[in-house]
Amino acid sequence: MKQPLIALVFTFFATLMFSQEITSKVVDSLYKEDQFYIGTTYNVLVGKPNDLKQNSFSLGFHLGFIKDMPINKRRNKAIGIGLGYSTNSYIQNMLIQQDNSGNFNYSIIDGETVSFTKNKFSEHVIELPIEYRWRTSTTTTYKFWRIYTGFKLGYVFANRSKFKGSLGELKYSNNEDFNNVQYGLTLSVGYNTWNVFVYYGLNPIFSDSAQLNGEALEMNAVKIGLMFYVL
Repeated sequence: MKQPLIALVFTFFATLMFSQEITSKVVDSLYKEDQFYIGTTYNVLVGKPNDLKQNSFSLGFHLGFIKDMPINKRRNKAIGIGLGYSTNSYIQNMLIQQDNSGNFNYSIIDGETVSFTKNKFSEHVIELPIEYRWRTSTTTTYKFWRIYTGFKLGYVFANRSKFKGSLGELKYSNNEDFNNVQYGLTLSVGYNTWNVFVYYGLNPIFSDSAQLNGEALEMNAVKIGLMFYVL
């Protein structure tokens, strides 16, 4: 169900993007740009313990609305403030287990004694992006260069971890060891439809209560992918 829904959303936004040149015939001296966005990223954990390794593709999906507020007469410079949603998964070899007291324990999976087919944790995030936007757009140009840089504040309203292997199937939701508030720097650079997007997390995914071998899990997220803008 999830994959068809994502495909439908991508198709909807793609249709809007490619129809924009055809339908936007009226010259608008007060035009605004790129107020809807949708994108996908490859998620990388940085600052992780030496034995913690990622495998397969850890993906992110992002969409939202940014109010474009031009700050010069040409309207090619603007401030953007928005609201969005993202879901991010991290496939790796760290086992998350809950004990009888309700506390979560973290350990690196020993591949010689424990086998598994799935092991990941994921987050659902409400985001507040703030951007400074520069572009080469005009009132009649719909293909242009852009550089958008800024800050993104996120609230993790749900998280989940899942292990499936020789220890059985372990599923946990709403682990309080996750940092509910996460934030980082963003950069989007590209031309027309194709834009490279980078997010660099400034604070850890987990709080200090998450300990691996007696040390806090101070892992940050770096997300690299493509971002598409509409209108």
